[in-house]
Amino acid sequence: MTKANGGRLALHWQILIAIGVAVIAGLLAGEEGGVLGVTFYSVFDFVGRLFLNALKMLIVPLIASSMIVGVAGIGSSESLGRLGGRTIFFYAATSLAAIVLGLSIINIVKPGIAEGRPAGDMMALEADRETVASLIGDRDAGDIVEIFIRMVPENVFAAASNNGGILSIIFFSLLFGFFITRIGPVHGQMLVSFWKGVFEVMTKMTEWVMTLAPIGVFGLVAKVVAKAGLAAAGPLAIFAACVLASLAIHMFVTLPLFIRMSTGLRPWPLYPAMAPALLTAFSTASSSATVPVTLDCIETRAGVSNKISSFVVPLGATINMNGTALYECAAVLFLAQAYGVDMGLFTQFTVVLLALVTSIGVAGIPAASLVAIAVILTAVGLPPEAIGVLFVFDRVLDMARTAVNVAGDATAAVIVARLEGEKNILGQH
Repeated sequence: MTKANGGRLALHWQILIAIGVAVIAGLLAGEEGGVLGVTFYSVFDFVGRLFLNALKMLIVPLIASSMIVGVAGIGSSESLGRLGGRTIFFYAATSLAAIVLGLSIINIVKPGIAEGRPAGDMMALEADRETVASLIGDRDAGDIVEIFIRMVPENVFAAASNNGGILSIIFFSLLFGFFITRIGPVHGQMLVSFWKGVFEVMTKMTEWVMTLAPIGVFGLVAKVVAKAGLAAAGPLAIFAACVLASLAIHMFVTLPLFIRMSTGLRPWPLYPAMAPALLTAFSTASSSATVPVTLDCIETRAGVSNKISSFVVPLGATINMNGTALYECAAVLFLAQAYGVDMGLFTQFTVVLLALVTSIGVAGIPAASLVAIAVILTAVGLPPEAIGVLFVFDRVLDMARTAVNVAGDATAAVIVARLEGEKNILGQH
């Protein structure tokens, strides 16, 4: 059994054990069981809410610092021109394709609907349908205009005080990061260093919060099981299957099509070449931790030059999250179905836009995408507390979507290298 941190059980095993214990505890306790007048259900709720609050606490500083550092790094690069433009274009294109694929499958299968009715009660989602529907509202073309209006904040500090205003923070961070590179090296480097420090601190804080995940997951899962029994397992298992199917199609159909159509190369040699990186990404659920392995595979096994890989791969570990973007959209739509709310075309467009942008600001560490999901849920009017039910299968899905993230980085590296005129890529001339 895998161990880490000086002999301690690895986090994913801790979470899996916590889920198992939570199921037993929830079944035994029910909603009424307790001691000294305190129900176990209220204890589960207390523990789960503390963990969710800790996650939401990270949203604004983590995303702002990540985006400022990322944009400042891109803007100061001498290679930004054609190389940077091509890289960012393919990152955006593959992420958009992943999102559309994920939304399509969730819309077709409707895992949030069980036996012809919303599965929210089965999963102990507490907000009622009318309340959630009123928060989401009926979206139309005018709401797209409203998105862009809300994107530019009247007061950035007021926006930062509300997780619902995260789109404004993202826009401000993009501008701030870009103009850092336009003020000269003295002050520019000082600001970049400051925000890098903030990002490193936020990454450490996120990692620390995730060490509490077994306790938080125990509370969240035990609460659901105590209220709804094992009925929630069905819809969640179908949702997990939909996500895994979407990730597999994107990885083995969509990405190869991008390579074939953009370069004419046969795409299949990419997978054995990238196998060590993909397995590392799957086992660690961290695209950032996988960067050294990804670079080695891209250069020594796939035949991409260091000039291309050293630019594309680190950038991709920061802003290219195909699997994460797919999962964010799928999760939000699944939860909307579970609440019995019909998300129209324009509401789903909002989700797509937010997933594209927030996936850029997601730290490349395990479970960090849960922060982005909380952002999107809040933005479209769904209760962010609903992400608690996702923890049952999140670890497996996190491992799978991280592997897809790395596959997306490798795909972009191969395409950009070929378009830059490089030969002998994937053993082909």
